[in-house]
Amino acid sequence: MYQLAISLYTLGVMIASLFNPKARKMWKGGREAFRVLRRKVDPGSRYVWFHAASLGEFEQGRPIIERLRAAHPEYKILLTFFSPSGYEVRKDYAQADIVCYLPLDTYYGARKFLSLVRPEMAFFIKYEFWWNYLHILKRRGVPVYSVSSIFREGQVFFRWYGRGYARVLRCFTRFFVQNDESRLLLSRLGIDCVDVTGDTRFDRVLQVKSQARELPLVDAFCCGSRVFVAGSSWPPDEDVFIPYFNEHKDWQLIIAPHVIGEDHLRQIISKLKMPVVRYTEATEAAVRSARCLIIDCFGLLSAIYGYGSVAYVGGGFGVGIHNVLEAAVWGMPVIFGPNNRRFQEARALIAAGGGMEISSYSQFEAVMNTYEADPRALADDGRKAAGYVEAQAGATAAILSAVGL
Repeated sequence: MYQLAISLYTLGVMIASLFNPKARKMWKGGREAFRVLRRKVDPGSRYVWFHAASLGEFEQGRPIIERLRAAHPEYKILLTFFSPSGYEVRKDYAQADIVCYLPLDTYYGARKFLSLVRPEMAFFIKYEFWWNYLHILKRRGVPVYSVSSIFREGQVFFRWYGRGYARVLRCFTRFFVQNDESRLLLSRLGIDCVDVTGDTRFDRVLQVKSQARELPLVDAFCCGSRVFVAGSSWPPDEDVFIPYFNEHKDWQLIIAPHVIGEDHLRQIISKLKMPVVRYTEATEAAVRSARCLIIDCFGLLSAIYGYGSVAYVGGGFGVGIHNVLEAAVWGMPVIFGPNNRRFQEARALIAAGGGMEISSYSQFEAVMNTYEADPRALADDGRKAAGYVEAQAGATAAILSAVGL
């Protein structure tokens, strides 16, 4: 059944590639991967394979890659992506010796890929369960580890109709899961090779914080004032927080929208009743006279959070919240919308006292008024946010120790 399904999926991607740019990149990249491997693989080297579906999963695997690279230079690193959103951003990642797409999981494609690479071990990040790749790795005796994985009751493995596919889980040498619920669910399937090590994203955000660069224009904009940083915001988020700062003029506002397009940027500016400047057009004089700084480029948000007094993480009024840990690590309270139930770290941040869920402007206003009136409450909630992140760190070291690296 799986072989038929993957054949139909392959056909679907091929047809979609004629019309859809993302599908075209995936189809072309998967086919080119074999040429890349034939050209770059050194037959005399020892390879460790890391696979991430997209950019978010890569960031979870990144601390392991970089710790392994530093401690064991005898290994070379192969990094593969399934999605163009991961590959296109990280195709020049310097810590990997080879970066390419993962060809689709047909039996012959998987066998050809693994025959070219011959990895000594493989790490699959979070939600990656490719039947053919995993079964061939198992038959060849290659250790395979699932890193920062998380399992929920509703997943196909735990449904009556998914028990056949659940056999793929037995191909893993060991699971390093995020929580005890995942361990218990796997035990129901008779899988006990499980360690609860937590999420490597905590290690990653601490690493990013330690390496954050100074941004002189942002520093000039903040100039000692209280700063509210809204990261990865969507229009429904902006409708909640912008009106507050139109009225409360003793805060500086930084907005880093999730979608950076002219239509969205103009929409944001139309809602603002204050002097505003875009980052890509800013000068020191311009930022000193502005009350709102719009970050209209990528790659700065994790460092910009470091200038904040309070953070807002977007997506909670739509598809689901974005990364709250990037903000919390800087020791400030984090506010977000109601669509956060599937995000373990957001729920835990609320429980720790460093995160606040809001579902309306009035709730947002109440939280901000509390922080305005009581700076000690603001500082205390910020310490709780940072303390939560620091307490969860250590998954990377635990995983590498468990696999003997």
